[in-house]
Amino acid sequence: MSPTVLVERDEHLATIVLNRPEVLNAIDNTLATELTAVCESLARDENVWSVILRGAGERAFCAGADLKARRDFTPEDWAHQRALLRTLFIRMRNVPQPMIAAVHGYALGGGTEFAMLADFIVASEDAVFGLTEVSLGIIPGGGGTQNLPRMIGRNRAKELIFTARRIDASEALHLGLVNHVVPRGELVPRATALAREIMRNSPFAVRQAKWAIDRGADQEFEEGLEREHESYMRAIASDDRREGIQAFNEKRPPKFTGR
Repeated sequence: MSPTVLVERDEHLATIVLNRPEVLNAIDNTLATELTAVCESLARDENVWSVILRGAGERAFCAGADLKARRDFTPEDWAHQRALLRTLFIRMRNVPQPMIAAVHGYALGGGTEFAMLADFIVASEDAVFGLTEVSLGIIPGGGGTQNLPRMIGRNRAKELIFTARRIDASEALHLGLVNHVVPRGELVPRATALAREIMRNSPFAVRQAKWAIDRGADQEFEEGLEREHESYMRAIASDDRREGIQAFNEKRPPKFTGR
């Protein structure tokens, strides 16, 4: 049986590929378990400086939960899957490296939530987003009710969640859900170019900046400044800081190590 999650490596860049194209990369227990393990492994890998998340196949990034697999769920099955998914969402959120979601085709329900758990989204022109859970009698459970209001504003998020409306890539760009919209053939190249632009900088400093934003941006301003201070002090103690300053003064490109 093929893995439901693949990892492709290119020097310091890791690409996570959701690999259930025959069911539009829908999320089942196996995919949740494998993706959790992948996120845990990459989070520990100091040789990974940036991550891209994408879906296999031509039709979808991820169409959300595998509803056929849920058809005969018992209450115990629901509780078991919920525990798996909560662990997965935490592991995705805690990946310290910058993560870019490269979204094509359908990104519905948990698919939109997966994309929002990345640091930002690059979408192809054919991408379709939507938190459609209330049309099935449930609610977004992968951070959707918290991430979407923070990204596009509370009232707009309520409208999209309450109506279960699907939106195309251009509207997602207008709302601020995605950073870039590109033709389908340019999706992976654009995401890769952005990842490589990030990786020209100190990977240690980038991880600290991500930590400060994620831990501080939703706090009171003074609390956020404390998180920034903690990250700043870790950065100035790093080998990358010493190399960056030395390279600047020697007028040469820095040779960062991520430490």
